[in-house]
Amino acid sequence: MARPKPKFYTVWHGRSTGVFATWQECEAQVKGFAGAKYKAFDTYAQARAAFADSPDAHIAAAPGTQTTDAAQMHPTRRPRTDANGLPILPPEVPPNALAVDAACAGNPGPMEYRGVYLATGAEVFRYGPVYGTNNIGEFLAIVHAFALMHRKGINLPVYSDSRIAQGWVRKQHCATKLPHNERTAPLHRLIARAEQWLRTHDTTPYPLLKWNTGEWGEVPADFGRK
Repeated sequence: MARPKPKFYTVWHGRSTGVFATWQECEAQVKGFAGAKYKAFDTYAQARAAFADSPDAHIAAAPGTQTTDAAQMHPTRRPRTDANGLPILPPEVPPNALAVDAACAGNPGPMEYRGVYLATGAEVFRYGPVYGTNNIGEFLAIVHAFALMHRKGINLPVYSDSRIAQGWVRKQHCATKLPHNERTAPLHRLIARAEQWLRTHDTTPYPLLKWNTGEWGEVPADFGRK
């Protein structure tokens, strides 16, 4: 059987843009990225020329070509929002609070986390992608929220949908089984910093609360990749 010819992937809108030589590299830029646009080409020259052009000139290509909008290929579930794009919160959840979440493509795999302000849905911090696991991301997101508020002198509740991460935070220890190696060393150093921060700071001003996904829908910090 003949081996498939290699493709080159142009990413116009994604975490990083440009021309990528493998689908895995392209997927890392577009999967779960709202409004991502990309397309596969047979040669690097074609892909590079297309990158200098508008994506609209290529996304509407003839049927049968490998043209894909990430939003169509990876349908997402989004947190509930109103007509103005503001989070729809249950009555028991105060808008003056933060919500955090993490996403990971594989376990382990490219992981990122973020925090949003519930009153507006605005993203207040984001980290990644970095090689890790979802539970690590959930843990680090909570500690990041605590540290950010401590630095700015703000006391707000923090909502997370991860019981595991909340347990790790309360024990001041990230009980991950992610191996220690050259690839994971930077993340393990970040984990150690987070654990040290928890041991040396009072977190009682920042109530850590469970987001009830079953009743309230996705946490507003959700990446929408399920």
